[in-house]
Amino acid sequence: MGALFCLLSAAAFGAMAVFGKLSYDEGVSVDALLLIRFGLAGLVLMAIALARGALRGLPRRAVLTSLGMGVFGYAAQAGLYFSALTRIDASLVALLLYLYPILVMAGAILLGRERASRRRVWALGLALAGIGLVLSGAASGRFNLTGALLAISAAVVYTCYILVGDRTTAAVPPLALAALVCTGAFGTFLIAAVVRGNNGPLAELSSIQPTGWFWLALLSLVSTVGAILLFFAGMARVGPSVASILSVLEPVVTVLSAAVVFGEHLSPLQGLGGGVVLAAVLIVQWPTRAVAETQVQPTPQPEIMLT
Repeated sequence: MGALFCLLSAAAFGAMAVFGKLSYDEGVSVDALLLIRFGLAGLVLMAIALARGALRGLPRRAVLTSLGMGVFGYAAQAGLYFSALTRIDASLVALLLYLYPILVMAGAILLGRERASRRRVWALGLALAGIGLVLSGAASGRFNLTGALLAISAAVVYTCYILVGDRTTAAVPPLALAALVCTGAFGTFLIAAVVRGNNGPLAELSSIQPTGWFWLALLSLVSTVGAILLFFAGMARVGPSVASILSVLEPVVTVLSAAVVFGEHLSPLQGLGGGVVLAAVLIVQWPTRAVAETQVQPTPQPEIMLT
């Protein structure tokens, strides 16, 4: 059941880019999408966290730090990710974002949290080569440099988010952290909407068609709330390392679903590049032998995964 939960979580996360693009097709703007996504997800996750007592007894500093991660880190990552979706194919965005496990490994080595090894160096080299192949052209023959840079920037910001959260919120229960981060991100987009007034997403809400609300609801409840809760449930049963390995299904689901829904197709060279990137991620996340685990601190796992 733990493995099944992790795979379902990866599938739900993987469908997020498709739900986002379908929302855009209904005239929903990036700002409105982000406001609604984090508003609905934050409300549901906070209600669940309060009902289960996940927030009980948390120090004020931990609460403020978790909210701050949402206000600054996760809001920035989500903004970059969904902005990239307006410019390039969902499959490309997914593969470029999935650089983050490799970047987390590299960041942990640079920060002295773990030592470099032959396996990690090989993984980094493979990831860079794979991204080079992925960027060799666009999935549908349409390449936008700005969109690619936005997706890569989202991976970099997500890396910083994980590395910071690994140390500053280690004692915060995952459910409480997810609820606080989503609430913090909602606060960022709500303030931005209020500042923009009649030119912002608040004025847009009344004009969103029912089909648009349907895709936004799926994005918020399936690809955010459901995906997070399934990941936590799976990780509790199989552990963070196995959960991270199974999560490699996420970009695969994005690529396949984008091909079915939008007709996006990676070129053979880009497909090879995507496979190389995922192989590098598996190399990094695959558990090492017990002897090695006692000598080296593991790379921070995406336990606060909110893709």
